[in-house]
Amino acid sequence: MHPIEHLRYVARAQGADPTSLVEETAHALGSLHFDPSGLVVACRRIVERHPFTGPLWWLCANVSTSAEPFEAVWELADEIRHDPTGAELAAVIPDEALVVTIGDPDVVGSGLIRRGDISVVALDAGHTATSFVRRMERYDVDVEPVDAGVAGVVCHHADVVLVEALAVDSGRAVVPVGSSTIAAAASTWGTPVWLVAGVGRRLPAGFVDAMVAKVESLSEECDPWDLDVEVLPTSMFTHVVGPHGKVPMGPPAIVAECPLASELLRHSPI
Repeated sequence: MHPIEHLRYVARAQGADPTSLVEETAHALGSLHFDPSGLVVACRRIVERHPFTGPLWWLCANVSTSAEPFEAVWELADEIRHDPTGAELAAVIPDEALVVTIGDPDVVGSGLIRRGDISVVALDAGHTATSFVRRMERYDVDVEPVDAGVAGVVCHHADVVLVEALAVDSGRAVVPVGSSTIAAAASTWGTPVWLVAGVGRRLPAGFVDAMVAKVESLSEECDPWDLDVEVLPTSMFTHVVGPHGKVPMGPPAIVAECPLASELLRHSPI
């Protein structure tokens, strides 16, 4: 496939997990040796098409600011492919814990399938948890899908609530819609709420500003509750679990993993 057509394919992709999107994008960008001047434009178009996928912003920011972009892109793809966050999560979940999730969290899922002694309650908002539940069942994880309407009861009895970050900066986390429900319910009962932020999710504030602006823009076109994402203050989370393990929520835990590449924030006609 021609690199430009490959980029168009990635831009149109829907429903793919962030890791797959990063790997496909890296492959397409890495093939642009014949047109290095178009690299930044290609990166800009990708994040415009996938505005809430933090790892794509991370990839494109690091590539577009690198002195050796066509070498960096493969290193970055390898880094996210071997993201240790799932293993770190599995190591810190209490024994025989009752864990609550919502939607279809990719990194969270990679951690839970490593444990054979836990029970998972998967809250379903708009049928988003279906593929997650199937994945857990394939790995013989004890999982029960329930309606998000019983979040309060579930979080009362849980040992830990896990919310997967699409992106996060020092004050805000972009998360799947419905995450506020379980985070607030857990806080009411004193249940720990961990933000699981895998490789590429910690971003400069300018990128998260762009995501927040996009949420606000889309909210003017449709009902806010019809969106797939929401923005929460990081104060709603007690801890962050990432590539370096579990740490209390705070600035040291969410230092940006890439520079602020302002060229990605300019509009690019598509």
